[in-house]
Amino acid sequence: MAELRLLLPAALRACLAAVLLAAGAAVRAQAPSGPPAVLPMAEVAPGVWVHTGAVDDWSPRNGGDVANLGFIVGSRCVAVIDTGGTPAVGQALQRAVAAATPLPVCYVINSHVHPDHVLGNVAFRTAAGGPQFVGHARLADSLAARAPYYRQALHREFGTVMLAADIVPPGLPVQGRLELDLGGRVLQLDAWPTAHTDADLTVYDRRSRTLFLGDLLFVQHLPVIDGSLNGWLKVLQQLQAFDVAQAVPGHGPVQTAWPAALQPQQQYLEAVRAGTRAAIKAGVPLSQAVGQVAPQAAAPWRLSDSFHRRNVTAAYAELEWEE
Repeated sequence: MAELRLLLPAALRACLAAVLLAAGAAVRAQAPSGPPAVLPMAEVAPGVWVHTGAVDDWSPRNGGDVANLGFIVGSRCVAVIDTGGTPAVGQALQRAVAAATPLPVCYVINSHVHPDHVLGNVAFRTAAGGPQFVGHARLADSLAARAPYYRQALHREFGTVMLAADIVPPGLPVQGRLELDLGGRVLQLDAWPTAHTDADLTVYDRRSRTLFLGDLLFVQHLPVIDGSLNGWLKVLQQLQAFDVAQAVPGHGPVQTAWPAALQPQQQYLEAVRAGTRAAIKAGVPLSQAVGQVAPQAAAPWRLSDSFHRRNVTAAYAELEWEE
């Protein structure tokens, strides 16, 4: 994917590297595979359905099916939470919803801007009305800035052509907190300050006490910094106050121990911060710091070879200017 680096403005290179550059030539050489016709779903609580994506890079070998997706059923309608990394994944999710309930989808909620969570939106768009697309107040601008590169990568890596109009932005922005009533079931949406990205949104189903965190929580998959390391650690502290029976991370299995589910990620991010601060204080240049900071903290996680050095780069850029 070296050619993508040349196309991107400097401000976007670092934030897109984590989600577009990790696959590499070896992945492109493998035969692409697509999602099943209907995504497999687990009902983790009555009316709350979750699809667990592969803990892997967004790549042709898994058909782009790497993010956790879900939907929640009320008495009136359905809310879909994230839609997958390709239009085909979105279509398979749409069929899974239809297989579970005859009720219409009234909301499609995006947890953040990354392609493995939003490129399936187009499968839910309809000519006559259709659902409202919902996201953080900053999501539309963030998605517009990245969309051309997402489309290029999708075409090159997956052989899938998406028109500009197929990148569906939110029409209902969330700033602070918003409640959505599905009919006897209220969802609480919270828009967070910059953390994993600049447009992170959580969805909390009060009836089942299920919290969809998007990529504010990674399980097994190494956390990826694409926003603010300090901001992310602050948000993790605030998330502990939620009364959670099951937590749905953006990647990895559903968690029932809360807030213990946050601890491995918090410990990793704290290790990156402490190690990066120490390197900066000692005058270690970035070129050396990426190989020296917190390797033991990264070792237990999957995909650490793909993302840990990139995380140190992002942390160094942020923390270098601390007073």
